[in-house]
Amino acid sequence: MKKRLTQTIVLASALIITTSAFAQSPTTTTRQRRTASDVAPPAVTEKKAADVAPPAATENKVADVVQPVATENKAAELAPATATTANGNAQPQSTEEDAIVQSYNNFFSSYKLGPEDILSVTVFGQDRYSRSGIKIPPSGRISLALIPDGIFVNGKTVDQVAELIKKRYDEYIIEPQVSVSLDQAGSYRYSVIGDVGQPGIRLMTRRLSVTEAIAEAGGVLQTGDKKKVYVLRKQANGNLQPIPVNVSAIYKGQAPDSLYLNPGDQVVVPGNRWKTFDKISGFLPILSFARIFAGGF
Repeated sequence: MKKRLTQTIVLASALIITTSAFAQSPTTTTRQRRTASDVAPPAVTEKKAADVAPPAATENKVADVVQPVATENKAAELAPATATTANGNAQPQSTEEDAIVQSYNNFFSSYKLGPEDILSVTVFGQDRYSRSGIKIPPSGRISLALIPDGIFVNGKTVDQVAELIKKRYDEYIIEPQVSVSLDQAGSYRYSVIGDVGQPGIRLMTRRLSVTEAIAEAGGVLQTGDKKKVYVLRKQANGNLQPIPVNVSAIYKGQAPDSLYLNPGDQVVVPGNRWKTFDKISGFLPILSFARIFAGGF
């Protein structure tokens, strides 16, 4: 009996242990599932990383946007090199400045010497042959060292005079280097007459346009006709040719101030209707006196 009781207890214990083992097995599965679920998020993280990838493309777009801005900045840096003209066309500022300098240089390089002009002659390395402050006499002949008969300079440019002096000094100096400069222009003259503030003859010491010449003469008076200004220019045959200039249009910006004076030109500013009215009004006192003298009123 005792033996059977012992076997029964052992079997019951085995059944209890087996039952408890089966009861604990779902927990293990749950733990395995939980472990799998804990491992799953990295896959989701990869998806999120893929979703985050577009910002890289956005950065590229930003880079694309930044590059045009840099290009615009470069264009802005280059902008000061150009100037906008009155017509709205871009034109380099240096071009305008060079044109002005060139016009003055052309005036003096093509200047024909004459009486009252003052020259300087420089012979490189030969101070005793150099001379400054030479005023051209009416005869047009200047005297230099070792050239007793002098050099005739009237009607010649400074470069032509330098070449003449070089040929004469070539007899005394080996390969002389001669330069001639115009210190003061005194032979070029022009005149402005008519209805201007200060009519008269003036020296042309630089290149002058018609409006500049009128401005130096005091400007056009109220009785002057700005639309009918003309320049009298002497031709090769001796005749004077009138060249019309609409100064009123130039002042309004409707015409270019492109006519420059030549030596000997005369700028004429005729009168307008105001001048005619002034003449008529000047005769009124005389007519009134004549009527009183004649017995009428």
